[in-house]
Amino acid sequence: MTTHTIVQCTFEKHANAILDILNDAIVHSTELFDYQPRVVESMGSWFEAKRNGNFPVIGIEDREGTLLAFGSYGTFRAWPAYKYTIEHSIYVHKNYRGCGLGRRLMQALIAAARQQGMHALLGGIDAANAGSIALHQRILSTAARYTRVSRGGIN
Repeated sequence: MTTHTIVQCTFEKHANAILDILNDAIVHSTELFDYQPRVVESMGSWFEAKRNGNFPVIGIEDREGTLLAFGSYGTFRAWPAYKYTIEHSIYVHKNYRGCGLGRRLMQALIAAARQQGMHALLGGIDAANAGSIALHQRILSTAARYTRVSRGGIN
């Protein structure tokens, strides 16, 4: 049996692994709304923004300490009425998709958001990302509504 551990990610230990997972998603999918891979220098400001906003970066490591997946959330919109609304992201290394890691991360993000008193957790999912859509449909309330959006427009 493989042992996976939920961890709080840090710049020092996880920045390069997070960058690798993000850049793979940028190059090979529509999971991120970036067109160019990110550079390592961007990770310092990314972690700083998470820390300054008191937003968690939650990861799942294998028994050797290798990061297999991570998730986080941040400000949805900067207007005062949205102060309890956050937008989340979950990314799983390509070799570990379909193993239940996304579900574990989503549950951990929901627990963290509740602990911080958040009211709404939103995710922007490309219409082509069937795995993420299925994950969210399994986990989230049936009251959740989905608008399918792709780079080509609203479906």
